[in-house]
Amino acid sequence: MSSVENYEELESKLMRKVKENPFVPAGIAGCAAIVAYGLYKLKSRGNTKMSVHLIHMRVAAQGFVVGAMTLVAFGIVYTVYREYSVKPGVQEK
Repeated sequence: MSSVENYEELESKLMRKVKENPFVPAGIAGCAAIVAYGLYKLKSRGNTKMSVHLIHMRVAAQGFVVGAMTLVAFGIVYTVYREYSVKPGVQEK
């Protein structure tokens, strides 16, 4: 197997996984963004203590996780509503 075939197989597998669970890449991107922002602010934090800076970054990361979990919960509720409440062949008004 050549490296091109391995890459194509990996790419198709990754795209399939992303379609099955789109919040995982969003979570990874959000985490990376918070880490990048934290490193940027670490450089220009002035005379703020390191512990205070780390607490702020932890709160930001936890807020992102709570927001992502809320979106997942809404997605689950919508999926359950669509699958069990709406009868097949009947359109919503």
